[in-house]
Amino acid sequence: MKIGDIGEVVTVVTPDKLAKVWGSGALEVFATPSMIGYMEKACVIAIEQGLEPGFSTVGAAVNIRHLAPSTLNKSIHARGELIEIDGRRLVFKVSAWDESGLIGEGIHERFIINNEKFLAKANGRK
Repeated sequence: MKIGDIGEVVTVVTPDKLAKVWGSGALEVFATPSMIGYMEKACVIAIEQGLEPGFSTVGAAVNIRHLAPSTLNKSIHARGELIEIDGRRLVFKVSAWDESGLIGEGIHERFIINNEKFLAKANGRK
């Protein structure tokens, strides 16, 4: 993996992705948690080919601004671009847009983890 690696994902606003359903608002608009989820997915896509077998990444921080609403049946594009590598810490610039323009942007951090060790630690928590 290298600085500048990009991942993109496309989805459509369906009823299960609405703020009203997620409980993140009362209206039938694209939910902020849904938008962030697709931004994270784009970041995973950006670097998944650069990971060794047995390793993956986990989300660690999000600093996202949801700038505009999207309604049912709008096509949503999410993009993650790797902008910093600091050991196991990866920093991405993320954005999302629909047919009308930019709907969200921000920074997302992920950490490279050893799957086995991570799950052992998670299962050992009380």
